[in-house]
Amino acid sequence: MLRVVGLLLVTLAICTLGLVVLDSSAQPLHAKISRGVWNALNLVTTLGGFTGLDESEEAFLTATMIAFLVLGGYAVSTLTGILSSNTVFAFRENKKMERKLDDLANHVIVIGFGALGRRVVDRLRDAGEQVVVIDRDDDQAAQASTLGHLVIHGEAGVDNTALDHARVDRAKALVVTTDDPDRKLSITLIAHSRNPTLNIALTGSNPQRATLLQHAGASQVVITDDLIADALVRPFAKGDKA
Repeated sequence: MLRVVGLLLVTLAICTLGLVVLDSSAQPLHAKISRGVWNALNLVTTLGGFTGLDESEEAFLTATMIAFLVLGGYAVSTLTGILSSNTVFAFRENKKMERKLDDLANHVIVIGFGALGRRVVDRLRDAGEQVVVIDRDDDQAAQASTLGHLVIHGEAGVDNTALDHARVDRAKALVVTTDDPDRKLSITLIAHSRNPTLNIALTGSNPQRATLLQHAGASQVVITDDLIADALVRPFAKGDKA
């Protein structure tokens, strides 16, 4: 954005300088500069009202006008793309959330609003907990926001500010539902460094990974395969006891 604006300002300066150089009148330099700035601004704003121009100045302004049309089209398309980009969308959404989160404390942060994350958020909300959702996916973040949740649009574990925006330093618990094992470890390390007393719950693929996560600061690591195995065997185990 700065490059686009800078390019337009440089072109405006060149237009002004060219008009000053081409001014063959006997006016003092400051008057020539004032006249050049006036005509250059009139060209940019398309207001008209140019002061008297000779042929060389008219030819120069015509060439400058063409340049401004090209640069103006480029600037409009570039700035429109920037202002509608995902990065700017996330920035605006996070700024809104910052104001809401300023006084928030003792809340629960849930990372990921996929199938598992939604179940976790629903259960926490039913239990009366204040929940903040962090998700990097545009659609999932929008869905969480539509359902009335506080949402931070960002990639926790990669973008450290996502956890900071969620006020991890004042949270009481963090639940990580992402499947990426490296992100789980990164998130755990960052969150624990920000808040050493934070309760961190997440899933692990095996006992070795669970131990690694616990060393990184996790309070509870659930091995999903063990839970599934227990659920599958439980009916038979009860039958055997009977």
